[in-house]
Amino acid sequence: MPQKKRGYAPAPRYAPLQGSWTYRDWLGLPDNGYKYEVINGVLFTMPPPGTGHQRVSLKLATKMYVYAEDNNLGEILEAPCGVRLPNQPVPVEPDIFFIKKERLHIIQKRYVEGAPDLVVEILSPFNMDYDRKTKFELYQAAGVPEYWLVNYQHKTIEIFTLDAGVYQLKGKYGIGEIVTSNQLVGFEMVVEKIFGNKGRQYHEII
Repeated sequence: MPQKKRGYAPAPRYAPLQGSWTYRDWLGLPDNGYKYEVINGVLFTMPPPGTGHQRVSLKLATKMYVYAEDNNLGEILEAPCGVRLPNQPVPVEPDIFFIKKERLHIIQKRYVEGAPDLVVEILSPFNMDYDRKTKFELYQAAGVPEYWLVNYQHKTIEIFTLDAGVYQLKGKYGIGEIVTSNQLVGFEMVVEKIFGNKGRQYHEII
């Protein structure tokens, strides 16, 4: 069962047992600013992201979106857009994700129905283990070909690519280096441009 952490919203008073949450149960959760995700029947609850998270997310998503549009490669979407992965009845909300133009049919009216080609999750103090372990395993099992973990506090980006069904670390990149994508073909960006001003520090209290 996920550990309770300061800043997490409590589960509803009459909640299903962990491991037995359904899509219908998830639909009944309150719209209170918290993010609720159900993975393998287990409910995970996260507070709204902080300003550091949002600055980095907006900057990276914008750069990726413009590049994908200008080169007719596909579509960039971002949270709170829902993605329903294979064998997961409840959609999750990746921070940023990319779908190639030949697979745009998986973008349906309500959710994306299938695995994106690239997923980016931006680490916050309250979700480090969740994105590094739970969602790492989720995206790996779903067959997401490329997974980025962006750490705005340490100003690093880790890129994992799927090889025979298992994620392998392509590289960990920091200030002074350039990140590239295998799936968003040709995209590259200097790391410090993602994290903004060199002197800006992000501090979040949880």
